[in-house]
Amino acid sequence: MSGYDKLTVGQHLSLEKSPITTEQLVRYAGASGDFNRIHYDEPFAKAGGFPSVIAHGMLTLGFFGELLGQFVERGAEIKRLHSRFRAVTFPGDVIRCDAEVVAVDQVAQTVELSLRACKSDGTVTVEGGATLCRK
Repeated sequence: MSGYDKLTVGQHLSLEKSPITTEQLVRYAGASGDFNRIHYDEPFAKAGGFPSVIAHGMLTLGFFGELLGQFVERGAEIKRLHSRFRAVTFPGDVIRCDAEVVAVDQVAQTVELSLRACKSDGTVTVEGGATLCRK
């Protein structure tokens, strides 16, 4: 795939992230301003019924942004992004983000993508979609 004009239905792009670390969660909290204790205080998270602290849902959405950057490099702009959080992510989880081209509108010059983030065991953590348009 060399450019925006070459995108066709069925094409895929993927991004696999390194295992999520507690340090990454602390850094993300600082960057986002989300200091909910469930993201860094293990006793607090366990009292809430979780086996450990949980990753910020928006961190995974940020991974979608990184993946979509591969399309931007090909001459696209992100017109719309939507998502639904499906499962919790923990430190140590490896997240793979996938994008699939599901529609191409040559007249409007838009491309619709299906987005999915999964843990290595196949659990879907976030799913959604994006609309791209020509720069």
